[in-house]
Amino acid sequence: MTDEGRVVDPQAGDHSTSEGQAYGLFFALVANDRPAFDRLLAWTEANLADGDLGKNLPSWLWARGDDDRWGVQDPNAAADADVWMAYTLLEAGEQWCDPALSLRGAKLAEQIVVREVRTLPGLGPMLLPGPRGFRPAPDVWQLNPSYLALQPLLGLASRLPAGPWAEIAANGPRVILESRLHGFAADWTAYRNDQGFLFDPLPVAAPTASYDAIRVYLWAGMLAEESKGRSELLAGLGRMKDYVGENGAPPAVVGADGGVQDPNGSVGFSAALLPFVQAHGDEKAAKTLRNRLSAEYFPEDGLYTADPGYYDHNLVLFGLGWSEGRFAFEANGRLRTPWKDSQ
Repeated sequence: MTDEGRVVDPQAGDHSTSEGQAYGLFFALVANDRPAFDRLLAWTEANLADGDLGKNLPSWLWARGDDDRWGVQDPNAAADADVWMAYTLLEAGEQWCDPALSLRGAKLAEQIVVREVRTLPGLGPMLLPGPRGFRPAPDVWQLNPSYLALQPLLGLASRLPAGPWAEIAANGPRVILESRLHGFAADWTAYRNDQGFLFDPLPVAAPTASYDAIRVYLWAGMLAEESKGRSELLAGLGRMKDYVGENGAPPAVVGADGGVQDPNGSVGFSAALLPFVQAHGDEKAAKTLRNRLSAEYFPEDGLYTADPGYYDHNLVLFGLGWSEGRFAFEANGRLRTPWKDSQ
């Protein structure tokens, strides 16, 4: 994070995304770092939301353009970032006793409902990946299973019960499980009422279980034991646990036929699966994953691997942070932090 509050991806031309800003806000709250939180929020609102998150969803991409100027390069929003951001603002307002933050979170959530939530026939209220696109035909919607993290959806439902959040959370496991690729969570799927979940047309070249889908296991593993949908997700996604148990590390890419196309999942992938195997009670697999994390840790800079990446380190912060007890989620999705619990 820069001094001004911008989360930078050094492996992608130093660009910034609404996802990175949302995750940064979450981890600043977990760390009880209000100054960092305020810088992140101020930069996000000024540069991605035209100065007002209550009226505008944050644009997803801020980067250097062809004219060599920095700014928004794609004004479309990313719904997962929007949901995590609204959720974090509401949780921050509660934990820091700041009603203004809660109000901003509620207003952002209202924008998400208006612009990114649609009722799909035969399914019900659902979060689309963004306000524009993702509907290639009148009866087809494209969905990203990793955008359906139950914790923020349940948290929004708890704090904003008049919204569609509880129904979206209830529909999430169906999307994730009915769109699997031979037992592995899919990066993308399409939905048509008369045919269910499909893999044509997709906004990507071919159906895979990879970069996006790794977060499905992460979110499922961090659910509280009493959370609705947890048991179904753990059981339905168990093939990944079995694969890690047999091979010691997760695959990077699984194809539509269920075959592993690239076995070399990154260190971030291993961190993302740590809560998942722990939730299954598989301590042998958990130890294997922790050993890999330890082997790839560089204490001189506190980062992982010789070529540290933005996405991997977000997965590490989530997976390892949860495993170490730095934060947890209640059954209703609300955030728990040791610093708040000790007050």
